[in-house]
Amino acid sequence: MSTFDNILSRVREVQKLENLDEAAFNLLTTPKRISRAELEVDGQKYQAWRILSNEALGPGKGGIRFHPEVSEDEVKSLAFWMSLKNSLAGLPYGGGKGGVKFDPKTTDAATIEKISREFIRKFYKVLGQDIDIPAPDVYTNAKIMGYMLDEYEKAVGHHEPGMITGKPLELGGSVLRGDATARGGYIVIKNLVEKLLAGRKDLKVAVQGFGNAGLFIAKMLAFDGFAVVAVSDSQGGIYNEKGLNIEELIKVKEASGRVDAYADAAKITNEAILELPVDILVLAALENQITEKNAGRVAAPYIVELANGPVTYDADKILFAHGTQVVPDILANSGGVIVSYFEWCQNRTGDILDNNYLSDLLMKKMQASFTAVFEKYLEHDRKIDLRTAAYIIAINRILAAEKFRGNL
Repeated sequence: MSTFDNILSRVREVQKLENLDEAAFNLLTTPKRISRAELEVDGQKYQAWRILSNEALGPGKGGIRFHPEVSEDEVKSLAFWMSLKNSLAGLPYGGGKGGVKFDPKTTDAATIEKISREFIRKFYKVLGQDIDIPAPDVYTNAKIMGYMLDEYEKAVGHHEPGMITGKPLELGGSVLRGDATARGGYIVIKNLVEKLLAGRKDLKVAVQGFGNAGLFIAKMLAFDGFAVVAVSDSQGGIYNEKGLNIEELIKVKEASGRVDAYADAAKITNEAILELPVDILVLAALENQITEKNAGRVAAPYIVELANGPVTYDADKILFAHGTQVVPDILANSGGVIVSYFEWCQNRTGDILDNNYLSDLLMKKMQASFTAVFEKYLEHDRKIDLRTAAYIIAINRILAAEKFRGNL
């Protein structure tokens, strides 16, 4: 199945559980707007998309990724997940996503800037603080958000810092944004351990993906006493059953660009890290990592999705049958968009809030979302998985907004 076909299957399950009619199903799964463009930079052409999935709860919100495998199916799926993620977190946003199909790892910085600016020139009419608000995603960052803000303000002729989040601090960004996704995931893991593992600390963790989210969550967990025994990046992974020195590993990664240059560990593949005998497997890479082909070999009893869509629909069924708990992406990785919401609010009002206050608010929002999902799971006598519980809550909030708008 395509990624979006996986989504349709999951929404069909919620439709049956909640007795939703076909009009509700179609409203949820039909994007509000699909914008396509071909970016031309220095004679090269790049496919690009910005897709708005839903706007019942507010303007679109979601990142822009630069990746050689970006496709319309992927961007449409990511936009849908953003709708649910924002709804579950209680944010006044719909869901949007963008992407440009190219490899930033083999592209020089000057060309990346040109591509970033051209993206805005093509799409600025469907973006804005009250329309659809981008942010960083895979292989995009604060610097790129700065270029995009600058190009947008040139196009519209006025300052509008709230049109994009994840910006440099000097352009109205938030100091919390750098590790927000990981921090939210860490809060979820702490709640998971408290609820289901009696607060244990002697837990082994593997982290697939050592970009922003994976690096920071490995650092947080190691600092808190968890044994991070394996990590991987796009070039391979490492494993030491006694635990890795994460601070030293970060230095190695910064110096060499790859984790498998770390000496005190065995080299493993990205596929092998998924099957290690650990207590918690954190998925912080890309979608479709655990499928029906390898789900039966996953040994970890708990999986936390920091990436979007790393477990397919068929794999979910296998994992649930084996008693494996998957904390879904729309819950586990929502810390980033919650902090983006803080940034957006500050940009709109000019009211700069205290970072300690915002850190506490992030924790409260993540804990409230986890509690709501866990209670919905218990309400169904544990006969559904945590993902389905999260989908039920998020979908019902969106449909309630659609009904009040008169669309259902």
